[in-house]
Amino acid sequence: MPQYRISEAAGLLGVSDDTVRRWVDGGQLPALRDASGRLVVDGAALAEFARTQARSTPDPSGVGRSARNRLVGLVTEVISDRVMSQVELQCGPHRVVSLMSTEAVRELGLVPGALAVAVVKSTNVVVETPEG
Repeated sequence: MPQYRISEAAGLLGVSDDTVRRWVDGGQLPALRDASGRLVVDGAALAEFARTQARSTPDPSGVGRSARNRLVGLVTEVISDRVMSQVELQCGPHRVVSLMSTEAVRELGLVPGALAVAVVKSTNVVVETPEG
């Protein structure tokens, strides 16, 4: 069973070590002592906590679709030539890059600062784990 030190848990959750310690002290995040006496968080408990704490921006489109991976964000950059464009979005902490026709960029009004939703539907998702 994987265990994470407080600093590792903080890095994975995108918060400070002190915030994780407050959650542990407040009973919101269970922790235990490892063989060296260090405070650690069980990986399964950390994953569940991360899931319950996740806040996604509501999808403004109001359209139902089968794709479950919908990332709401702001357009940060558009690079276009006559035919194709590269559109970059910042969706919370995630950078998403899409290639599409320049015609589509114009039709959708994709300019830096525009609100957009990146919808990902894929049967090919690569999952990797770190060495060690």
